[in-house]
Amino acid sequence: MIKILFVYFYIFVFVLSAKVVSVDECIDKTLKNHPDVKKAALGVFEKKSSVDIAKADYLPQINVSAQYNPIDTFAVPKDNQFETIEDDSWRVDAVLNQKIYDFGKTTSTIKAYEKDENIANLSLDDAKALLVYSVKNQYNLALLKTKEIEVRKKDLQTKEELYKQAKALVLQGLKTEADATSILSELYIAQDNLAIAKADLNKALTTLSLYTGERLDADTQLKESVEVKNQNIMSADMLFKDILSKNFLLKSSQEEIKKDALIYKAAKAQNFGSIDAIASYNYQNSLNEYDESLVGVSITVPIYNGGRISAQTQQARIAKEIAKESYNSQKLLLQEEVENLVIDLQRYRYTIKAKKALIESSNATKEIVEARYKEGLATYIEVLDASSTYLFAKLGLLEAKFSINNIINRLDYLQGQIQ
Repeated sequence: MIKILFVYFYIFVFVLSAKVVSVDECIDKTLKNHPDVKKAALGVFEKKSSVDIAKADYLPQINVSAQYNPIDTFAVPKDNQFETIEDDSWRVDAVLNQKIYDFGKTTSTIKAYEKDENIANLSLDDAKALLVYSVKNQYNLALLKTKEIEVRKKDLQTKEELYKQAKALVLQGLKTEADATSILSELYIAQDNLAIAKADLNKALTTLSLYTGERLDADTQLKESVEVKNQNIMSADMLFKDILSKNFLLKSSQEEIKKDALIYKAAKAQNFGSIDAIASYNYQNSLNEYDESLVGVSITVPIYNGGRISAQTQQARIAKEIAKESYNSQKLLLQEEVENLVIDLQRYRYTIKAKKALIESSNATKEIVEARYKEGLATYIEVLDASSTYLFAKLGLLEAKFSINNIINRLDYLQGQIQ
């Protein structure tokens, strides 16, 4: 009695000490720790700095320079001749340049960099959504393998009991040795399949551990909010329209088109040059002291540059067209994926209904055949066949639910959901 109480106490303590995690906890830890998120966030700051650099062209540009020569040689006229004098010299220059008008080149460039910043933000959101999708799938896989292990343990237990029965019937002369050895072979297969399922669970938990930065082992308990996500999926056309307005990659492609259009506009503006206000002051001391200042307007128009501006304009125009076609291609691929996902989702929901019905019928058949086998009225082939049908039905139901959750997770990602 004391021994039994000790066993129950040990189990109670083990359950309390086991780590319990949920998919939301795994997602939160992944988004905080994963380097892909940190890298994408740094990319946003980098693009913001590029915008600030471009905006600097709107502001006055002030440069100050100074020069000092400890020994300088001067030629001065004296008595109709030139004499050389060595002395030190120095000068100070200050130049201010303010852009007045450049036909939209600077404005378009700044807007293009702002689009680049938007693209970086969308890339950050997409990186988060992709990680959430990956974590959900790994968590879903770990749940699947946990339940598969339970099913395979029961199947192994059934094979062990059948093997014991077969050996007893052989001793009684009701069955041949072939019965026992055949069931023993199935017993070994069941043990191997159980080991494979445990290995797959450990792999899924290892991947989750790497995502979250926290060790998850085989004793970890995974919370499951619902058995299968019961989401009402709209038609493929309606779903695709919703994805078109929310998908981060498509939004990024649209921003890329706008950015390239602005770069093309800025490239064309180079042909017209720019108008700048200039102010400068120079003070020089070289034998004599004098200063000079200048305030005025500078107009710069490119006359000939070896075809550079034309080539840059052509390059920008082509980049704009490539961005449009990339968007159209991406949209087609996305539409194909959405339609296939909806078809698979409908198919798996029919599969679940079929597997549930098969479980009920195969379980009834399995119980009848096993009872007949105990009485020596059924063969081991009938027993193993009924047991296999029931096992495949149970596993098929688990895999169908797993596939449905994965499909909905994928649709969540395509719709730009970060949680």
